[in-house]
Amino acid sequence: MASVALVSFVLVLSEFLPIGLLPHIGGSLDASIGTTGLLIVVPGLVAAVTAPLMTIASGRLDRRWVLISLAGLTGASNALVAAAPDLTVMVTARVLLGIGVGGFWALGAGVAARLVPARSVHRASSLITAGISAGTVISLPLGALIGQLAGWRAAFLVATVAALLALTALVVLLPSLPPNGSVRLSAVTGAFRQGLVRRVLLATALVFFGHFAAYAYITPYLEDRAHFGSSGVTALLLTYGIAGLAGNFAAGAVIGRRLRGVYIAASVLLAAAVALLIPLAGIAPAVVALVALWGAAFGAVPLALQTWTLRVAGQSPEGGLALLVTVSQVALAAGSFIGGNVVDGAGAGVGFALAAVLVLLSALTPRRLPG
Repeated sequence: MASVALVSFVLVLSEFLPIGLLPHIGGSLDASIGTTGLLIVVPGLVAAVTAPLMTIASGRLDRRWVLISLAGLTGASNALVAAAPDLTVMVTARVLLGIGVGGFWALGAGVAARLVPARSVHRASSLITAGISAGTVISLPLGALIGQLAGWRAAFLVATVAALLALTALVVLLPSLPPNGSVRLSAVTGAFRQGLVRRVLLATALVFFGHFAAYAYITPYLEDRAHFGSSGVTALLLTYGIAGLAGNFAAGAVIGRRLRGVYIAASVLLAAAVALLIPLAGIAPAVVALVALWGAAFGAVPLALQTWTLRVAGQSPEGGLALLVTVSQVALAAGSFIGGNVVDGAGAGVGFALAAVLVLLSALTPRRLPG
């Protein structure tokens, strides 16, 4: 289980590392913040396509070797980005990461049920999704710090080493995970035909679009609107990530009994935090508190969505997870891209307001769930 959690950490570290480096990369390559945001958009779009395809294509393969291969792709992507001479090559290299992200979240996120007793599945799942929060903890402040000290390319070299460590952990620790049977396209389409699955996909689209429309540009906001220096930005991003870890584990402790309540509370608090950041940008203590609240709220979201999907997908859990990955990654990419254009054209205030409204709409979607 620890090796799978490590892979989830490295994937999120790799996917979100550019967020803390956007100003450095854009300045180095003479590109705007919105254009540099393609480094976030492209992996999301590729992952959206990869998730269902990998679920079907790998149906008869040992999950252990599939996850090892995906970790290898992640390391290769980071190494290529570190050596890339221009933005075009960087974006191309990020396609490999998208394959790794899509494949892992469709297949790896569901292995908890096969590695632990039934009574421990929620806690095991929270450990895997804690990798998301831990990756968030490290990616932004690590990117900002290394970008300051040694340049943005060094940050991707560090991510390459992390991916190789995760690959080694999988080889050494993860047992064989033979497939339970082939996954057909009908399993994916069958999951989509279920009304409750479509509801969780709608919630996912709204919350991921809204969150990343703002989150992808949190560093420019903290620098330009809240007027934090580089060390202050790094400390705030670390605060966000630590709060995300706390939110993830707090949700994991109660989500088995209060799934609906956890999701609604997390969405409402996330929307409130994002909405209040603009009018309170000039009050440093308020910004710190709101960034921490944002992190804690979103820390509960991936675990809640994964639990919700597995609960309503019935006999098609991998099909449901594949759809969840597809929708979340499309929403991530669209939110990052549109958010970047809004920030470039109308400013962070409009972008954050749009994000808050979409996340609040997501809080209205859970129905007929316990809690």
